[in-house]
Amino acid sequence: MLQNKYDDAVFFHKYSQMDRSQKGLEGAGEWHTLQRMLPDFHGKRVLDLGCGFGWHCRYAVERGAACVVGVDLSEKMLNEAARLTASEAVRYLRKPIEEAVFPESTFDIVLSSLALHYVASFAAVCRNVAQCLAPGGDFVFSVEHPVFTAMGGQDWHYAADGSRAHWPVDRYFDNGPRKAVFLGEEVVKYHRTLTTYVGEMLQAGFSLVDVREPEPEAELLESVEGMRDELRRPMMLILAGRKQ
Repeated sequence: MLQNKYDDAVFFHKYSQMDRSQKGLEGAGEWHTLQRMLPDFHGKRVLDLGCGFGWHCRYAVERGAACVVGVDLSEKMLNEAARLTASEAVRYLRKPIEEAVFPESTFDIVLSSLALHYVASFAAVCRNVAQCLAPGGDFVFSVEHPVFTAMGGQDWHYAADGSRAHWPVDRYFDNGPRKAVFLGEEVVKYHRTLTTYVGEMLQAGFSLVDVREPEPEAELLESVEGMRDELRRPMMLILAGRKQ
């Protein structure tokens, strides 16, 4: 059964209180890195996989995209996305990412933000994206970093005095599901090595354009308590590929 945690009322309420939900793209710590990796949207047809509240869909239209399709499994997320979206160039579809299959050359750009680590088969997603992208089309996505997902608990190891001693990494080469705690709720995420992410993109016919492991912006290091600990291990991974 496909996971749809975001339609759980308690989980959705907690997610809605996060900075990235309240402030949009500027509230996402990785946004400035991702923004620099995005292609020119002018006149392009765009697909957003796991679109959530539709922030990236609206950004694409504001940057000149001809049309945007946002796909998400959560009815609650899509209802909020529709409420926030005025442009008729954006269309939202409720379906799992795994079932987001479109005809050849339907899109010029495919985006995904922090959604693909919830999908069991990244290889299948790559094949579907390669099919629906026009030749030379761009595939840009962010996921939780393999160092972050390797241990299911996704929490620091604490010293006796309660300080953060280190970030534990174990079973790194064991690709597969992990039971993690996010916003105090148990969710299933899929751990993949960096080799797996890159290798399955290449196997699907993409050339690798860029790879980034975002660090917190300088102003956040000074203004947000505990943010300097984010420099001790990577939390996000962003990859950009192009259909050959």
